[in-house]
Amino acid sequence: MRDMLDDASLQSSPVTAELVHGAVELTAGERGLCPWRLPGRARRQIHDEGMAAVVAAPSGVRLRMRTAADRLLLQVVPLDRTVHDDPLRPAQVYDVLVDGELLAQPVAEPAAEEWVVDVAAACPGGRLPDGERLVEIWLPTEEPTELIAVHGDAPVAPAAQPGPRWVHHGSSISHGAVAVGASHAWPAVAARSAGLDLVNLGFAGQAMLDQYTARSLRDLPADLLSVKLGINIVNGDTFRLRSFAPAVHGFLDTIRDGHPETPLLLMTPIWCGIHEHTPGPVEIAEVDDGGGPRSLARATGDPAQVAAGRLTLTIIREELARIAADRAAEDPHLHLVEGPGLYGAEDARTHPLPDALHPDTATHRLIGERAADTLRRAVESTTQTVRSG
Repeated sequence: MRDMLDDASLQSSPVTAELVHGAVELTAGERGLCPWRLPGRARRQIHDEGMAAVVAAPSGVRLRMRTAADRLLLQVVPLDRTVHDDPLRPAQVYDVLVDGELLAQPVAEPAAEEWVVDVAAACPGGRLPDGERLVEIWLPTEEPTELIAVHGDAPVAPAAQPGPRWVHHGSSISHGAVAVGASHAWPAVAARSAGLDLVNLGFAGQAMLDQYTARSLRDLPADLLSVKLGINIVNGDTFRLRSFAPAVHGFLDTIRDGHPETPLLLMTPIWCGIHEHTPGPVEIAEVDDGGGPRSLARATGDPAQVAAGRLTLTIIREELARIAADRAAEDPHLHLVEGPGLYGAEDARTHPLPDALHPDTATHRLIGERAADTLRRAVESTTQTVRSG
């Protein structure tokens, strides 16, 4: 791999901010750029190792370039190889899309002090298609990565991301857990289908109504916003009925301080059988039922404690619907999206959750394709309002 980087026939271009899309902030690493999914001020307020890890994980961050190169290498430094080496996590692949079509899923290979992603070699025929093309390289879902340079046998030029900018916040399901690559996460599927420029703030296990997340949503440029709330609050057992609704109102109020009229989708949880009527916390166990080791989730709460204020997904959906109704008069651009309409009990019969908690790749695609219609309507409704105004 080191010999490939030293190949005199390849031109080297440092990764610049113009190439990178989907990151909230880029900071200087030892040799390149490190993408983050929350700004520095928010990161300084994080006191949880799990949250710090998912903010560094680059799900939804991608490089966009136009090039006629046949050979193309991406030089990187993976910053947490423990994620890459965990056998219970999906392979940390780089999704390579050419003119919008997924062609390859290479991984980073060691090359002395850095690592190399051989983009072209993983494509059919071991090379990129002929002619100038739009090439997107989606970074791994969970592996923090420093971006150093692009090497190719033809120049690369940054490619703008067309379409309205959609900033989405959610849980591990939005983050892309279990999907085979970041471009397969349902927000990525929905964004491509609806023609949107995605910033994915799906944080695995961490959609907890944190105010630093709300302030980040408030301050980010956006043409469309969405927040998908509920599953982490139940499986983390972090709120009670008394505190949940005020926290949601406060979260939405903070976002509205910066986006008073931007379309905002308040999305309820998709169907998840273990938590529909049973509170958390969730317990994740490793099982092997003949097909190799896998994770399996179960709810450990007592349904009898719902009367005392413990939360289930059913209760959270009812509360979010009530909150949306309470705010409707003062916030006509807030739209409730019912999660079971994206994935419901009937879908679970044909697309079961493999670990009882997360959708697989095919189910991410199903959810994303359904969500795309909702996103289009939300963007179009605002366009019509502006035109009529």
